Amino acid sequence: MAKPHCKKPALSAYDAPFVLKKRKTVPHEFVLEAIDSLSPWTRAMFGCVAVYIEDRMVLILRDKDDGSADNGVWLATSEEHHASLRGEFPNMRSIQLLGKKVTAWQNLGVETPDFEEAALRACELILAGDPRIGKVPARRRAPKPVAKRARKPAGKSAGKRAKK
Repeated sequence: MAKPHCKKPALSAYDAPFVLKKRKTVPHEFVLEAIDSLSPWTRAMFGCVAVYIEDRMVLILRDKDDGSADNGVWLATSEEHHASLRGEFPNMRSIQLLGKKVTAWQNLGVETPDFEEAALRACELILAGDPRIGKVPARRRAPKPVAKRARKPAGKSAGKRAKK
């Protein structure tokens, strides 16, 4: 005796626009909860989640299964602040994915023993308005207008014709 097959309900053309894609979970969501009073907003960026406070990007949250050591919380900062931030975060290091020895982006790695404590300390600094964390991203350039080709008069060919 054959088993009855369970069929998934078919979607009608009417239902199709309302099918929603399942959203991925935000990695290290406790970070967003810690700075919630500043009304952070997020944006997907390179498979990670960029965190903004007003117009300043302050963090990137990363948790990918690609085997790299750069999972964790990335701090948006500049090289001039690395030494002073290293006093706050002794396990902070440059992002390895970017291929440079020293990068402006600094990582609080998820593999470090003090990851959550360091991430929450970064949140405290952001809440206090610490100028060492956060960057206003450069504006994207408007695309260059494409020059229109001059139209050739009708009846003329593009190439030279051999004379008969």
